This record gives sequence, structure tokens and C-alpha cells, in this order.
Amino acid sequence: MDFTVVIPARYQSSRFPGKPLANIQGKPMVQHVVDRANEAGASKVIVATDDDRIASVAAQFATVVMTATTHTSGTERIAEVIQTQQIADDTIIVNVQGDEPFVPADNIRQVAANLAANPAMQMATLCTPIAHEDDVFNPNIVKVVFSASGKALYFSRSVLPFARDTMMQPPVSADPGLYYRHIGLYAYSASYVNQYVSYQPSALEQIESLEQLRALWYDDAIHIEEALSEPPVGIDTPDDLTNLLASLAADN
Repeated sequence: MDFTVVIPARYQSSRFPGKPLANIQGKPMVQHVVDRANEAGASKVIVATDDDRIASVAAQFATVVMTATTHTSGTERIAEVIQTQQIADDTIIVNVQGDEPFVPADNIRQVAANLAANPAMQMATLCTPIAHEDDVFNPNIVKVVFSASGKALYFSRSVLPFARDTMMQPPVSADPGLYYRHIGLYAYSASYVNQYVSYQPSALEQIESLEQLRALWYDDAIHIEEALSEPPVGIDTPDDLTNLLASLAADN
């Protein structure tokens, strides 16, 4: 199965400026992401950025495509790559964020294979069970509910689903075994990316700040499956990186 990985990487992050260039074990973060994409067997790996600093570093180990500074999501940045590189409509594109240095290669392959196996759906993504009660209430952890056939029904930063019997009045509690965390790894065809960016942004995606809600708003289907490998915690702040490096050092 052929698929192309596009890695959106931007420098200006409000909580962690320059994050894709942060040093992890002697390599910039974005290089680790490229390594994972290559391990997954991608036929091509492209780093899409609007920053010369990231471009000059990434050009040493990947194909780099410069994009506009006006994009509001990774998918919009990928659409520009598809256009400028004239990527064929039926190409499977996997969107791997530039701040996921230890995304399992198994999961990259899985999401591409799931899209290929479910041609009636426009996108594919992954989830993982939530293990801790605090994570259910954490708005930085996106929750997802889905049907028996693996079709995503909704994504939210709020508690989803809402357990009436335990959340209507104090003391509020949650059974984490009922909840799934969304993993922000997407696969779609190049033609669907072009369709997605032709849509007007939806109120839901703007309220929740979740780009996948645009697809659901326009009645497009997203396939979701539990990830084959447990993904690591995301790196959103310098403290997250410090904790990750400490964990890696302890493991060694």
C-alpha cells in the first residue's frame, strides 16, 4: 500500500515557540517525526512549513514544501502541498503532526490501511482508551464517541459521553473505562483534502477548536479504530518536553 506522509510544522506556537526544532536526544523534534514516517513505510515524506528556520533544518533529512502563513489548520496546509506538488487525487495522505516525535510507526500504517479498507468513509483516525479519571475531565484531552461500525459520531473537549447518574450532582465521578481519547492522526485521499478546504469553516470546529468537526458538520464520514500501539503523551509545553526527556532517561 502506497501512502504519503505530510508533516505540518509551524514555528509560532503560543505555548512552545520553535517546538519542531526542540532537541530530543541529539535530533530536532521534527526529525524524529520523519523517522517514524519512514519506519511506517511511507512512499514519500514531506515536511510542510511556513518558517525558514524549520525548512533549513528539515531539508537535511526530508522533502520540504514551503506554505503560506495564513493556514488555520494542518489540513489546510496539506491542501497547499497537494496543489503545488500536483499530488494525484487517489493518493492516500497521512497527516502526522510535527510535534509527535514518538508517534508509533504501527499507528501511521494502521490509519492509512483503515482508509484504504473503508472506501465509503472520507477520513480515518484513531483513538485509545482513557485510563485515568482526571483525563476524562481534562479539556486538553479530546474525547470521541463512535458507532459499532467504527464511524465517529462526535469529538469534544468536554466530557463525552455524559454519565447522568454520576455527573448530575456532587460528588462528580467518571468511569474512565467508558471513554476514549482521540489521537490526532488522520488519513484521507488527496481529493478529499481539496474537498475539505472548499467547505466554509463550521461553528462547531470554531467553538471546540477541533478541525475534524468540519467534516462531520458537512456529513462526511470518519472511520475510527483503537490504535494498535499506545501513543505517548503529546508535547504542548516546554515542561512536557522536560518530563518526557526525564522519563526517557529513567527508562535507559
